[in-house]
Amino acid sequence: MALSTNTHDARARARDLGIRLGRLEPGRWNAITDVAGVRVGHTTLISGEGPLVRGQGPVRTGVTVVLPHGGNLGADPVFAACHVLNGNGEMTGLPWIEESGLLTTPVAITNTHSVGVVRDALISYGLQRHGPDHEIAWSLPVVAETYDGMLSDINGMHVRPEHVFAALDSAAEGPVAEGCVGGGTGMICHEFKGGIGTASRVLDPAHGGWIVGALVQANYGRREQLRVDGAPVGRELGPAVTPLPGVPVGDAGSIIVIVATDAPLLPGQCRRLAQRATVGIARMGGIGANSSGDIFLAFSTANRGLGEDPGSVQPITVRTLPAGAMTPLFAATADAVEEAILNALCAAVTTTGINGVVVHALPLDALRQVLRAYNRLSA
Repeated sequence: MALSTNTHDARARARDLGIRLGRLEPGRWNAITDVAGVRVGHTTLISGEGPLVRGQGPVRTGVTVVLPHGGNLGADPVFAACHVLNGNGEMTGLPWIEESGLLTTPVAITNTHSVGVVRDALISYGLQRHGPDHEIAWSLPVVAETYDGMLSDINGMHVRPEHVFAALDSAAEGPVAEGCVGGGTGMICHEFKGGIGTASRVLDPAHGGWIVGALVQANYGRREQLRVDGAPVGRELGPAVTPLPGVPVGDAGSIIVIVATDAPLLPGQCRRLAQRATVGIARMGGIGANSSGDIFLAFSTANRGLGEDPGSVQPITVRTLPAGAMTPLFAATADAVEEAILNALCAAVTTTGINGVVVHALPLDALRQVLRAYNRLSA
């Protein structure tokens, strides 16, 4: 089995194609890692071809991890909150996040049937890496999923603890691999090849100069619903231009969105930020279909020292923005999520999976032609 971590492919990103979404500028990497301290790692599993044989493949899957900072999140959590657009999906650990407002573990994203092993591996990793002086009394890891069973042997349980460990060990700041990597390896988006995508936005100095970054695992939507900067790309690039997947997709599929910011937000404000991921998805043509699992998590890295001290009853000091300062962050979130989805589509490559099923990549030259015709290209 071919195993890789943080591998980049040769496809272009949206901005490389002259596509500019929104008014705000991105950060240095145009990625969730533009929020200082945030790290991303992938393990990508690709092997086999031909007919499906459970337990043997073909395999097109993996795991992606997002870490808010490089320390022990159990001892140094961050404020966080979630939002569910449509609930036919899973993200473990949400009840405690909703109750406490704290994110206490890394976030992992994988395929639907590997949630359990990834969750257990996050606990094992913490025990092994933090050592006997940091024994974990309890942990409720956050693991999200989307379904890759149209391309991969999802019932073969190919994601194992060592793959989670590899993703965590490779997690880094800087550029983030996109497309057919990590948890996104076997995903389909708007009936093109989908997967992992990321983007960021930097607020104007007058609005605080805060950074908002988003990472998505995009696995949702019908072809005819796809829009890019308002242009009906999906209708223009129909089956006569690019064949549909070799299996019926229907309205099945999901999207996971992770939003990070360095703006000082309380949990209720993080929830409001997570809600605005819906705007970015809607711009791209997502509707939160009945069978879709659309689950979003937002966290702020600004307030630290939130770890529980059982012996202390003293108040702690936290920072927060006034409610009126949230609107620019909402705009940044919507723009970053929108571009992250497009980056996932632009980065992903044509993939052949189980039983010879082929899911074609979004054709970038044809995309540019459509956007030029609709006056949507900046270059």
